[in-house]
Amino acid sequence: MRKFSARRAFPVKRALTYLALYAGMALLNFALPQKEPLAFALFFAALCCGMNEFVCGAGYLASSAAALSLSALLVCAIQAAFLLVVFAVYRRLSRQVKYGRALYAALCQLPFIFLYPHTGYPIFDIPVTAQRAILAVFLFLLSVLFDGGLHALLFRAFRCRLTAGELCELALCWLFLGLGIYGAFGAPAVALVTLPAVLLAVALTKNASAVPFAAVLSLPLCVAQASALPLAEFTVYGCFTLLFIPYGRVPSALALTAAYLVAAYLHGVYAGSAAEIVFTVLACALPVIALCCIPDKLLQKAKNGLLFYRERNLPRVAINRNRRAVGEQLYEVSSLFREIENAFYEEDRPDNSGEQIRARLFNTLCRGCSNLRKCENARIKESMDKLIAVGKAKGRVNLIDLPAEISSVCNNSAGLLFALNKLLAEYRRYVADMEAARAGRRLLAEQAHGVSEILRHIALEQSEEYSFSDAENALSSALAQAGLLSYEIFLYGEGSNLTVNITLSNRVNGKELCKIAGGVLNVPLSLAEKIPLTNDRACFVLKRKANFDAAFGVASRPKEGEQANGDTHSILKIDERRFLVALSDGMGSGEEARSISDRTLSLFESFYKAKMPSDTVLSTVNRLIALSSEESFSCLDLAAVDLDTGCADVVKIGSPVGFLLSGDELKILEGESLPIGMLEAVHPATLQVTMKEDDFLIFMSDGVTSAFGSSADLCAYLSEQRPLNPQSLAEEILKNALSRYGDRAEDDMTVLTVKLTRSA
Repeated sequence: MRKFSARRAFPVKRALTYLALYAGMALLNFALPQKEPLAFALFFAALCCGMNEFVCGAGYLASSAAALSLSALLVCAIQAAFLLVVFAVYRRLSRQVKYGRALYAALCQLPFIFLYPHTGYPIFDIPVTAQRAILAVFLFLLSVLFDGGLHALLFRAFRCRLTAGELCELALCWLFLGLGIYGAFGAPAVALVTLPAVLLAVALTKNASAVPFAAVLSLPLCVAQASALPLAEFTVYGCFTLLFIPYGRVPSALALTAAYLVAAYLHGVYAGSAAEIVFTVLACALPVIALCCIPDKLLQKAKNGLLFYRERNLPRVAINRNRRAVGEQLYEVSSLFREIENAFYEEDRPDNSGEQIRARLFNTLCRGCSNLRKCENARIKESMDKLIAVGKAKGRVNLIDLPAEISSVCNNSAGLLFALNKLLAEYRRYVADMEAARAGRRLLAEQAHGVSEILRHIALEQSEEYSFSDAENALSSALAQAGLLSYEIFLYGEGSNLTVNITLSNRVNGKELCKIAGGVLNVPLSLAEKIPLTNDRACFVLKRKANFDAAFGVASRPKEGEQANGDTHSILKIDERRFLVALSDGMGSGEEARSISDRTLSLFESFYKAKMPSDTVLSTVNRLIALSSEESFSCLDLAAVDLDTGCADVVKIGSPVGFLLSGDELKILEGESLPIGMLEAVHPATLQVTMKEDDFLIFMSDGVTSAFGSSADLCAYLSEQRPLNPQSLAEEILKNALSRYGDRAEDDMTVLTVKLTRSA
């Protein structure tokens, strides 16, 4: 037996449920002309759903008063008593009433056949007993119908997607309940219930599914009046309301009211009594006004519940669960790399190497000396520490470094200096080895830190759940109005990370789709990908379009007599919103210089693709280049540009001046640091500039800048330029530089230009 229960914390909800049950039983007994006890079907269904037997039985007996007959009351009492005993026994045995309940429902019809005071319908030329038998079969089938419908309403509606059979059961249940309302109060009472239901359905769904719902609501009137006209009227009500819902609930309510009043006029209602006219108008106006007063917050809550009920939740739930699991795992791995960083990180320790050197000198040289006691009395240790400190600073010591206190007492000064220099040489080798090991540990620690930050960032992104969006329904409606049938729509992310996935016919124009979707979401969109699904369907992936686009120009010339240019450049798309441009000039020329430049740029590209923090990138690349070859250095110009804001982070390391050409204004971008690989610690010149539409960013290798002789001449030349595209500007700069060399490249020469343009 299915259980109907309510939490003790919500007694009001339970009370309202039973009141609705009583009202339904009372109305069902008015569904047929002779007030047959159709309430039995709802009573039986309530017991099958686990509702309280005695409370339901009392309601059933009270509803039987509609027949105004003691015989009818006796029949209902026998049916109620029989079912109460059956369900009480099952409950006492802790068993569920399953397949046997159909038999019990059938047995309950025997008292109706033999005892119910039914006079029969004259239109049927058969005996009254046969008519009662037919009605008993009808009541039995109706009980089975209400059993499924009430269970769907209490336990499945707004919790999961109902099956087609359950929807049909609910529609038929409404048919008989509506007939009861019509039989008890007339057509205006049906309107009192159905019209606000139509308006509510349109307000919640805002799509064409509200029209067939309105048609279902008209079924009681169609049967009661034996006419299909109410079906047409309610279809018009649904269409009118849906037509005006984009303008708000009030305009749609006014449209529904106007359509209903026009229909009442065509039915001749206004020719009747004043009471009938008032009742008809109020039957429409009162519930519609009440529905318009529902708070938006409450309506939105109901809409979210309906959306969850209508949409396919499982894919999103599964995706969110997997994303959450991946995010948690990535966060744990991030913590692991943070622990690795801490393990390799070494704090500065006090330097006690001077004491160790002094101890070794005393143990090896001074222990057997005849003047040892004399030296100890003279407190020679302080002077020895001074001498060792000088030796550590200079690398070795000689006679002029010897303190007077030592030379006046020690009778083996030459031996002391020799032994000390030997120990200092060992100390230098030890320091070099320790520094190399420390540098390696620092490098590993910094890499672990960078990897930890990357993984943490990805973990946070992955942990962000995908949720339902009102924009999906709005987008579906907009596509339908444009004649595009969308099978599925999935939105996630926000801001610059917004992604729209739509399944459409593969013949849909991508630009038209981006225009429609962008108008609905109020963001510029571009087609990022089109994924074929079947022969006629494809998934269109739209992403937020950046505010700017970029064009690039490169012109280069190797040094005269060389086959390869030692300058290398890179143009890299980091992600949808950012790109990276870089120009690297390896020291020297030819293949060796090009190899250094390529290695430098490859390292930078790899680190930026991995989204490593910038400070970690610079220090790591510098150490790797410095450790790879003692004589390999590289100059670098690098810019990471944000296509949303135009903000450019510029890094210059040992490179010539760069420029930002903005209309008539020329801004100089200059750095003063040494080339990468020359020193262990690089201190790059970092600048942040904001590029606007039609601005040009210009990087040049030293082979180009040297041709102009001075920065003043180069600035004067560039200030006169009014370029239209970056490639022609790069070629023009290189051509002018070569002309100053007499068309002979004295060094590797490269010009890299970037122009920012507004996105189309």
